[in-house]
Amino acid sequence: MNNKTLFNLSKRIIPGGVNSPVRAFQAVGGTPIFFNEGKGSKVVDVEGNQYIDYVGSWGPLILGHSHPVILSKLNRVMKKGLSFGVPTKIELEFAETIKKHFPSMQMIRLVSSGTEATMTAIRLARGFTGRDLIIKFTGCYHGHSDSLLVKAGSGALTLGTPSSPGIPAELTNKTIVLEFNDEDQLDKAFKLYKNKIACVIVEPIAGNMNFIPASNIFLNKLRDLTKKNKSVLIFDEVMTGFRVALGGAQSLFKVKPDITTLGKVIGGGLPIGAIGGKRDIMKKLSPTGDVYQAGTLSGNPLSVTAGLETIKLISKSNFFTSLNNKTKFLVDSINELSKKKNISISARGLGGMFGIYFRNTPPKNYDQAVDIDLKLFKNFFHFLLKNGVYIAPSAFEAGFLSIKHSNNDLKKTISLIEKFFK
Repeated sequence: MNNKTLFNLSKRIIPGGVNSPVRAFQAVGGTPIFFNEGKGSKVVDVEGNQYIDYVGSWGPLILGHSHPVILSKLNRVMKKGLSFGVPTKIELEFAETIKKHFPSMQMIRLVSSGTEATMTAIRLARGFTGRDLIIKFTGCYHGHSDSLLVKAGSGALTLGTPSSPGIPAELTNKTIVLEFNDEDQLDKAFKLYKNKIACVIVEPIAGNMNFIPASNIFLNKLRDLTKKNKSVLIFDEVMTGFRVALGGAQSLFKVKPDITTLGKVIGGGLPIGAIGGKRDIMKKLSPTGDVYQAGTLSGNPLSVTAGLETIKLISKSNFFTSLNNKTKFLVDSINELSKKKNISISARGLGGMFGIYFRNTPPKNYDQAVDIDLKLFKNFFHFLLKNGVYIAPSAFEAGFLSIKHSNNDLKKTISLIEKFFK
């Protein structure tokens, strides 16, 4: 079967034909690609077409597809059992490994997804502080739980309104939505809602309005205000944890949050999430505390094994230096070409994560991120796809490299981008 036939059949039984909305190609048009296999930096679709993959299952595959060490370990573990629903020794080893690289995570609870991790973090912060209000930022995506699927109101300090039907306004009116990288709004919010804010949740590097790092001034202001007001600071590092650096974005910005949420890379390609933070906060989780959270498949042997082996492999010396050099070569080459050809495209990256922006300068917030040439992006996406390069089918998603992307992969990609610019 070809991609078009499979998509038409899928639409008859799966809403939109996909199990996650961005896969439907609605932002770019055309027929979604059905992948059949992946190895290293490449994926192959059901029609036999091969692509250099810059999505990497949306971030987890920092080692590339089908890494032999991980496959071998998974095969060994599967013979012992898929899931038990009881504690296992490997969960302890995994938690200790995460803590080693994220010292701010003094205690850790494993869950099954990034959405589950951020949802739990919000509940825990509210339970710990006894407060209801939370702050998030326009353009930062923290999963699809009710309190976090919120967009900004008409004014800078208005309470949030739901971004989806099915979410009660009574829930989202406890969410304050501010502009990313805006220190003045932070000051105003904490003055207006003094002693009422349970927590602030932020992506230190936003990955769903493309790739937009927070400024050091902004993150330090966040840390100062939350400390003074006894609010919990949550870093959502589901995308950035073990992706931009071994210790995540917090190790680069030198800002220590109270709670960190992780996902993506820590599963090595299998579903997982984690929440961790200060001991006194984490002890509020059941069974030691009264904030309830549970999960049947939390810490299952397969996900934990894949994650543990991934972290071991990326912990080797020079891994992130090599990965960062690949990313730097890609974004520097794009910027040089766009400047030379006078094209309104710019790029930026860090670790194994990058953004390509269809505007002259990299954006610093949501308003700038959506101020782009969408028609140009659609043409860009389909030109690359036709020529064997797969990027995210949305102008507002970050891109991901793996250590398996070769110099030839990068040079071919740059050569195609140059042809597109011409």
